[in-house]
Amino acid sequence: METILEDLLDVAIQLGASDARVIASSDIQVEDDLAAFCNGDPPCEQYAKAPSCPPHVSGPSGFRIWQKESTHAIVVKIDIPSSIMFSEQQREVMQLLHEIVAISELRAKEKGFTHARGFAGGSCKNIWCLSHVTCNVLSNAGKCRNPDKARPSMSGFGINVKKLMQSAGWNSEKAVKNPHPDADPMSWVAGLILL
Repeated sequence: METILEDLLDVAIQLGASDARVIASSDIQVEDDLAAFCNGDPPCEQYAKAPSCPPHVSGPSGFRIWQKESTHAIVVKIDIPSSIMFSEQQREVMQLLHEIVAISELRAKEKGFTHARGFAGGSCKNIWCLSHVTCNVLSNAGKCRNPDKARPSMSGFGINVKKLMQSAGWNSEKAVKNPHPDADPMSWVAGLILL
């Protein structure tokens, strides 16, 4: 199994992840209060706009069931300059993150983890279908436009991403000083594949 896990980490890196680590699935912290932010006051701008976000997902209770059925998880991250997090380029980075998670999930299934599930950051509506008024699935207009790329948002399941980063042995701060004196502070986006 160790060789298979190492192969899956290599896949994520080859696809563009800055790093990927294996953790015990029991190390993933799930908090109901975090998922509640999606429908908070005010609610997330993407609330109810995608089938991969609340209220269309099983939330923390559903994730906990899947978590108990798995023993390992792969955490992936992409390191990026903080300035990109607040620019038009953020969408491209999020698309890459979703693709890494989706392909890694598929590879995990091919290697015997038949119940592998991928989760990424952000709403698939905002990341993949921003130019469309509505989601095909939710409007009953057809099938998902990006089923091989879009993955559910970790936020809607109450996954504590800061603690997830710490479990993987990474810095969980969103703006870390860049070692190059004239460069932007560094940030990250993360994804998860339950195995």
